Amino acid sequence: MNKKTAWFASWFDTSYYHILYKHRDDTEAQEFIKNIVSFLVIKKEAKLLDLACGKGRHSIFLNKIGYNVVGADLSKNSIAIAKEFENKNLHFEEHDMRNSFQSKFDVILNLFTSFGFFEDDNEDIKVLNNIKNGLSSNGIAIIDFMNAKKVIKNLVPDEIQIIDGITFNIKRYVKNGFIVKEINFDADGEHHTHFEKVKCLNLTKINLYLDSVGFKIKHTFGNYQLEAFNENTSDRLILVLE
Repeated sequence: MNKKTAWFASWFDTSYYHILYKHRDDTEAQEFIKNIVSFLVIKKEAKLLDLACGKGRHSIFLNKIGYNVVGADLSKNSIAIAKEFENKNLHFEEHDMRNSFQSKFDVILNLFTSFGFFEDDNEDIKVLNNIKNGLSSNGIAIIDFMNAKKVIKNLVPDEIQIIDGITFNIKRYVKNGFIVKEINFDADGEHHTHFEKVKCLNLTKINLYLDSVGFKIKHTFGNYQLEAFNENTSDRLILVLE
């Protein structure tokens, strides 16, 4: 996949992406972080990597509650925004998750469905391999993915959102094994079309990926309250890997 033309390389780097999602509520995500670090008893001296961190909202919160965090993301614009929040225990860097890491981490987090973006399964497997190789001995990885089955069942095919005077026409559909969000809008004298595409991965398929890199599932949760995963009713598919 050409990294320059991939949907995530273009869409995530636009100002319109940040406009569309400006009202995103962090409360639920912060509750999840508090729940998971408490459940896993992650020590304050642990070194954490927030992989595909966007503008760093999870990284900033993890740092706020006492952790040493590196946030990494492909988007130059997102990292530029995140860097304004840096301190001695919080750093941000541009990084493509398909590339290996130079450092080792005690915990690597991949949150809010930041996985399954690639057409080729081998690229998703490469990401998992990089995560595994980026962990220190006894390190753990946390992947917070959508429950694809429930998402597909409840897909809203058409939606209009008007934000900052921009009318975003949003279509959702399943195509070629991906859940697709197609976003059309007019702004700054131009018509824009962007896509978000996430692979329809269920637990069985993800397990095949994990087996291929030698990861084992330590815990599986179905929501941010860490309740048991149910393929029909759970909102999330959260995996703790070792």
